Amino acid sequence: MSERLQPGDVAPDFTLPDADGNEVSLSAHKGRKVIVYFYPAALTPGCTKQACDFTDNLSLLADAGYDVLGISPDAPEKLGKFREKENLKVTLLADADKKVLDAYGAYGEKMNYGKTYLGVIRSTIIVDEQGKVEKALYNVRATGHVAKIIKDLGI
Repeated sequence: MSERLQPGDVAPDFTLPDADGNEVSLSAHKGRKVIVYFYPAALTPGCTKQACDFTDNLSLLADAGYDVLGISPDAPEKLGKFREKENLKVTLLADADKKVLDAYGAYGEKMNYGKTYLGVIRSTIIVDEQGKVEKALYNVRATGHVAKIIKDLGI
């Protein structure tokens, strides 16, 4: 488990496959702000709600200069099914080996029903145009999170 990122940190660059198997790099978004959000699993209720909220607000975020990348440990094929089933417009990326999740502090110990286990910590990292962390939000809720980000960013 790695340290959680802090505002001012350089966001670790990454290149991951999207739902179609195309490589997407954070560095390719230089000059734009990027909302990188980490979620546990495609096709689950909370993750679906969050992805739909981002999709519903994608044009608002894009108009304000933000790109949105969603990252989970799912395989690209599962992400493709998720995108089609829910008509998602956000870019979904597959981090099967969890290296990016770990680099961003979004993978670690969680507790559920009194049991401790390793898993994805629902997190959102906002990266500025220079590739630095503007905001690092950990243990966020799926429901209402996108509205809170929009409010906090003054969009």
